[in-house]
Amino acid sequence: MKQVVQNYKSGELALLDVPAPGCKPGGVLVRSAYSLISTGTELMKVSEAGMSMVGKARSRPDQVAKVVQSVAVNGVPATYRKVMGKLDSYTPLGYSLCGVVEQVGAGIGDVKVGDLVACAGNEHALHAELNWVPKNLYVPVPDGLAPRHAAFGTVGSIALQGVRQGESRLGEVALVVGLGLIGQLVVQLLAASGVRVVGADPDPARCELAERLGAAACGDPGSAAVESAVAELTGGLGVDQVYLAAGGGSNQPVELAARLSRDRGRVVDIGKCRLDLPWNAYYEKELDVRFSRSYGPGRYDPEYELQGRDYPIGYVRWTERRNLACFLDLVARGRVDVEPLVSRTADFDDAVETYRSLQDGGLKAVAVLFRYPGQETAGAGAPAVTVPAVRRDGTAGAPVRAARTPVRLAFVGAGNYASSMLLPHLARRDGVELSTVVTTTALSAANAQRTFGFGRATTDLDAVLGDSAVDAVFVVTRHSSHAELTRKALLAGKAVFVEKPLALTGDELAGVLAAVEESGNDRLQVGFNRRFAPLLREARERFGARTGPGHLRYLVNAGRLDPGSWYLRQGTEGSRFAGEGGHFIDTASWLLGADPDSVYAITTPGNEDLQVVLRYPDGSTATIGYVTTGPAGFPKETLDLVADGRALRLDDFVRASVYDGRKRWVSSRLPKARDKGQSAELAAFVKAVRTGGPMPVPLESLVATTAATLAVPAGLAAGVPVTLAGAR
Repeated sequence: MKQVVQNYKSGELALLDVPAPGCKPGGVLVRSAYSLISTGTELMKVSEAGMSMVGKARSRPDQVAKVVQSVAVNGVPATYRKVMGKLDSYTPLGYSLCGVVEQVGAGIGDVKVGDLVACAGNEHALHAELNWVPKNLYVPVPDGLAPRHAAFGTVGSIALQGVRQGESRLGEVALVVGLGLIGQLVVQLLAASGVRVVGADPDPARCELAERLGAAACGDPGSAAVESAVAELTGGLGVDQVYLAAGGGSNQPVELAARLSRDRGRVVDIGKCRLDLPWNAYYEKELDVRFSRSYGPGRYDPEYELQGRDYPIGYVRWTERRNLACFLDLVARGRVDVEPLVSRTADFDDAVETYRSLQDGGLKAVAVLFRYPGQETAGAGAPAVTVPAVRRDGTAGAPVRAARTPVRLAFVGAGNYASSMLLPHLARRDGVELSTVVTTTALSAANAQRTFGFGRATTDLDAVLGDSAVDAVFVVTRHSSHAELTRKALLAGKAVFVEKPLALTGDELAGVLAAVEESGNDRLQVGFNRRFAPLLREARERFGARTGPGHLRYLVNAGRLDPGSWYLRQGTEGSRFAGEGGHFIDTASWLLGADPDSVYAITTPGNEDLQVVLRYPDGSTATIGYVTTGPAGFPKETLDLVADGRALRLDDFVRASVYDGRKRWVSSRLPKARDKGQSAELAAFVKAVRTGGPMPVPLESLVATTAATLAVPAGLAAGVPVTLAGAR
């Protein structure tokens, strides 16, 4: 299928052929009929992509701060790869469309194949021929409403949410600053609510359009005409609300709002304009400044948007989805007219030229629609994922023990970690062929194919598992899917590399082991890379063999997560320690040369800080301090091992040292980057797949580490040590 994309590094716009998305549970697959260009938001993104690197940094200081933090934790090379990988990749455009339901996912009962729906979301209502849309981001289109008009649904919801934030009342007077697409819709919504509206915009054509659509008067914000209209309509008292629907770097809109508002009026920011509030003016009138967050309650909440969990109407009357339905109803009943806003309807094949014309000013437009071909044809969509059939002898086919050269690898998932920490090492490794990349979103697969040279990109997992040419499957998806994908790949006879964690529950771990038993395929590696780190391996060699018990202390300064991070979705993705703790348990066990037989855990009330004590069969102990409240500048990982009168110390994979009674060894130089072992780990896995030799880490150790990680929440709940003997 085709999709409009942009390279944020170069600014390139393209109409790209990408794999069609699959239809997942909890949503529908929609074939686009019309999609709307948001001439404000989207053109700002397009313009930003055309800036120099310095310009991009100045426009996004929040992202610069994240880069600085990443350098402190991961070093310059790893951060550079991650940042360049994100910049030099295609990103989608679009967030408002109307289309026909082509396939219905499990759990959906409010629409059927062939229904017309309006869709929202900058990850789900893209300028693409097909989109998968979760339940709370689509609504059925009212009977009689034209698809081209229903495509305004998302942008209309943004305007509607802004009006709701203003709490307008019948008979009041409002000022709308900025008469672009959002401003024109705000004008109509206010007029439909019985509010008299004054508009302000430097473009006379937009002022004239707003007056035709219901504004009492409009004019240039710097002219006396706007002030005169406000004075006449309010008796000199000032407007009840001001809606800032303008963009740009001028502070004129907020200054105008203060000058023309009544005492204790409301100022609502809908657009993205400069907000240097003149303190005296806002203080003296005690103005109420409010922000309108996109389409309404539910926006940016993954449980609402992705998992379909609605808010009770008695507590949240107007959610994102209800706003979308309300706006479409207003258009269907003629209370809002969007047709005069359409400056051009362009064929989707002309998308790139249309954007360029908008960007260079050749096309002056309030709203532009893309019209898609073949709306009358409904496709079958992507096939459902199935597990390869099990033979009557109880196996799924003999596992691959020795592969030909090159080793053919398939990736399921191609997110930040895979793209910055795994694929760069594999893409330049001799004897490796990146065969297929599978993702749930079409564009991420296309990006990985373009960047790393995969032979094929798809959203169809079943095709990969059934491909006899694929020797090994990498599972690099979100935590909740690891165990099931690993189980399926093992049953398909593939060698499997799965990023940590292997499982989030005991039942998931049991399912993986059952797949090993059923198929006879134990070719499994979990991404516990630290034991492969060159600096740590050298320190361990210099430390030498132990004769007595060892005592290990591991401090992990995990730090705080961004509020929107998917790692915080503990209901579906497990706790942070469940996702990351296996790294540290595996490292401790490798250094001590054994698997733990008991786990004791305590936590600090009110946060996720943990102390995990592991005990080993020979009396050795390891204490892992996992803290999320430490300072950002402190090293992430520091480790000490003491045994037999010797001590080993690792300082964040930057320096290592070994001490005894006679001499001391310190790593000779600071490494250029924190090498945490990914390259060596991948080399060992590829070698095992190619030669049919043992996996880099015994299956028993992988299971023991996973069981110890899963025992932490059980130990926290019980308040006593958890014995692991039965898990091995």
